[in-house]
Amino acid sequence: MDDQLRERVKAEAEKHALFNALKHDSDPDVGAIMGPLMGENPDFRPHGNEVPGVVGQVVGTIGQLDREARRERLAELDADLIAELDAEDENDEQTLPDLPNVEAYDTVRLRAAPNPNGPWHLGHARMPAVIGTYCDRYDGEFVVRFDDTDPETKRPDLSAYDAILDDIEYLGFEPDEVYRASDRVETYYEYAHKLIELGNAYTCDLPAEEFSALKKDGTPSPNRDKAPETVLDEFAAMVDGEYNSGEMVLRVKTDIEHKNPALRDWVAFRMIDTPHPREEASEYRCWPMLDFQSAIDDHLTGITHIIRGIDLQDSAKRQQFLYDYFDWEYPEVLHWGHVQIDEYDSKMSTSTIAELIASGELDGWDDPRAPTLQSVRRRGIRGEAIVEAMIGLGMSTSDVDLAMSSIYASNRDRVDDEANRYFLVRDGQRVPLGGEAKPAAGHPPLHPNHEDRGTREIPVDDAVLVEPDDLPSEGERIWLKGYGCVRYADGEFVATGDDISAVRDDGVAVIHWVPAESTVSVTMRTPDGDVTGLAEPAFAETEVNEIIQFERIGFVRVDSHDDESAVVYYAHP
Repeated sequence: MDDQLRERVKAEAEKHALFNALKHDSDPDVGAIMGPLMGENPDFRPHGNEVPGVVGQVVGTIGQLDREARRERLAELDADLIAELDAEDENDEQTLPDLPNVEAYDTVRLRAAPNPNGPWHLGHARMPAVIGTYCDRYDGEFVVRFDDTDPETKRPDLSAYDAILDDIEYLGFEPDEVYRASDRVETYYEYAHKLIELGNAYTCDLPAEEFSALKKDGTPSPNRDKAPETVLDEFAAMVDGEYNSGEMVLRVKTDIEHKNPALRDWVAFRMIDTPHPREEASEYRCWPMLDFQSAIDDHLTGITHIIRGIDLQDSAKRQQFLYDYFDWEYPEVLHWGHVQIDEYDSKMSTSTIAELIASGELDGWDDPRAPTLQSVRRRGIRGEAIVEAMIGLGMSTSDVDLAMSSIYASNRDRVDDEANRYFLVRDGQRVPLGGEAKPAAGHPPLHPNHEDRGTREIPVDDAVLVEPDDLPSEGERIWLKGYGCVRYADGEFVATGDDISAVRDDGVAVIHWVPAESTVSVTMRTPDGDVTGLAEPAFAETEVNEIIQFERIGFVRVDSHDDESAVVYYAHP
């Protein structure tokens, strides 16, 4: 990296670091600003090994400034960024639009209708986040209905029922009612009988391909004009399991010439030979299709507003036929587009994640590489941070992208104040430490904004460990945070006795470190794989589930440890 590029990196890093520190009211962090910095400056990327060192020097300098000084400096560099900060502080507008026609209902009731074929991935969090927020806004009721009436192609996972309820609780919500559709099959049969008696449904034994050809031409099935008594008898045979899969279905009469072929005489019930995994439902062979089951349940459970994907617009149109036949009022419907999260590609599906676990590519649903709620929960990310990010997407009917950085920023706001600081050195390089001014120990603060918490004591004998990228050039000084200034000469650090003005006035870089002895071995599980390192002795005093920050690395959740070794899960910078 030449001098001109180095100065550009310093200038851009200073703006990002100041903005980051002011936005989160904390010391700037190298990891937190590297992403935006490299994203806005692609020409920095070929120098990715050198940039963090330059950024670290800038961050160290800004770390010595108070909030007022940081704000003044950022105003000098970029007044637009100050305006952006002020606008964020003043923006209290609701990002979710008001629900339509709420005044027409005594109580607003919304439902989440998960298929329990596995634990939830991150995209699933949008539904409970929005529903829960609307229920809070209108003092409404939150209904969870497990749509588990497909024991074959979307076979329920028995552990997923409780796992999904745990995920909803993690996000900060408590359902008012919980249903399992597989407990309500007799109710669906009851309404099928009523529909048949009204003359609006018929049993059909045409092969699917043959019916599709007729439907395409707007030609009715020869079964369409059966007498209701015949249909009732044949449907009773379906319920008794006298047909095999594919031999008989029950269809809802609609308009066989409807301009949308997907709405023509759609299937309400079909035969499935595979037993349901729930013992209580294992004897059923005649199962409702989702559009029939959901339509009946939404009415009977008093749902007032339905939120569903824009790709499911035809569901409301199919179900409207049932509501017209039964003289029911259809709920209000809001549609939205799909959400894709930037750090995950095709893995954002329950079936794909299950395949990766089965193949051994992932250790489980809470593997830090998995795009699941169990994963981010184990990493120490608060459910409220996910809800805030999901609510920020609004209700656009277009597909939307969610940056994990927005979840990280929201979580950082929540954990930064409580997270004590510690040092972790990866791939540590041992450097002897000498000099007459050498202190016997370092005393960095537990938290830079909470002097009342005190300091950690890091005893030092004859050597320290630093990360290789932090090693200065021959003859240069460097500041070991919480310890003091040292000069690198002839392969060792020599304490100089310089005070903090070396950092403030001379631009000496600030780095983290650990003693060469009495360290704690740490395995840090990250979305990019496991990282090993050595932590300072005081880290042994942390508790399991505690959220801490490894300085200049990021926030982690302590998963397990003893006095000599530990496992932590990386949350974010």
